[in-house]
Amino acid sequence: MGFNRPSKIQETALPMLLAHPPQNLIAQSQSGTGKTAAFVLAMLSRVNGAEKYPQCLCLAPTYELALQIGHVIEKMGQFCADIRVTYAVQGNRVLPGTLLEEQIVIGTPGTMLDWCFKRRVVNMKRISLFVLDEADVMMDRQGFSYQSIRIQRALPRGCQMLLFSATFKETVWNFAKQIISNPIIIKLRQEELTLSNIRQYYFVCRNREEKYEALCNIYGSITIGQAMIFCQTRRSADWLSVEMSKDGHQVAMLTAELTIVQRADVIQRFRDGKEKVLITTNVCARGIDVAQVTIVVNFSLPVNQEKQLDFETYLHRIGRTGRFGKKGIAFNMVERQTTYLVHSIEEHFQTEIKRLDPDDMDELEQLDN
Repeated sequence: MGFNRPSKIQETALPMLLAHPPQNLIAQSQSGTGKTAAFVLAMLSRVNGAEKYPQCLCLAPTYELALQIGHVIEKMGQFCADIRVTYAVQGNRVLPGTLLEEQIVIGTPGTMLDWCFKRRVVNMKRISLFVLDEADVMMDRQGFSYQSIRIQRALPRGCQMLLFSATFKETVWNFAKQIISNPIIIKLRQEELTLSNIRQYYFVCRNREEKYEALCNIYGSITIGQAMIFCQTRRSADWLSVEMSKDGHQVAMLTAELTIVQRADVIQRFRDGKEKVLITTNVCARGIDVAQVTIVVNFSLPVNQEKQLDFETYLHRIGRTGRFGKKGIAFNMVERQTTYLVHSIEEHFQTEIKRLDPDDMDELEQLDN
């Protein structure tokens, strides 16, 4: 897999994940820190390949994340000859009473619930490991926490349970404790939460045209592998996509209106480098792991209904670059009346975000050093 040494979360969690007897775990971990590899190792070591029935369940909040976890299992488990994975996601149909032979089932809560209770294709009593990833996102999706709890309640007593979350607000914490009994808890200190290997900058622009000009200047001055650009609305994503294509960029777009198959296709093409720029709305602030992403641009900052900054989404957006300790750069575009948002990020994460002049090409070129 190209790991030379374990990351912090792997170093701390792996001995617990692999212990005998199995131990339950609640762990706080950013994406990009290697947590997926950690719990995948646990899955592969708990599963018996000779037995052809589901033994591990893994819940993820989105289709993309479920697929991504599956890719990691397939890669890490390529020498575990008999271990196979199936996906309990919308569009993957199984007939009631089908006997699943795959040992690992990854899916989203609604479909997993359907497979376990309505279609009865998973015998819950034989599950030995249960993983719930990105619990904080689960909490934000309607019905997901209730569905997750229903699945967990049907698991046998000796089943090992692992829950991962990037952030632990009170609600997430209560949910975690409700779902996982007698856990070992790994929590990060607040200052470890911002990704220290990502340099953050901001531009003050008057309108979207000026923001676009700043973006062109970034492209004119620094070396960019691949870029992800986040827009707040579908309309501004459409506009930006047209402008960048006109200027000769290979652009892909990811928005909530796409079907699951279309979304998977867009992400795969981006991963393969067929398009160098992925423009998206919040749909994929999480769970898209492309090593070549060297810059993230917030064409507009993520805000909630009260026009306050959504810190979690910000963290997840900029976390698309600087994966696994590599260096990354995040650029934030703000209007004069919203510069207060940048200061609230600095305050919240105890970090400095330097203001750049979008027209100063010399200053921009310095960023490459």
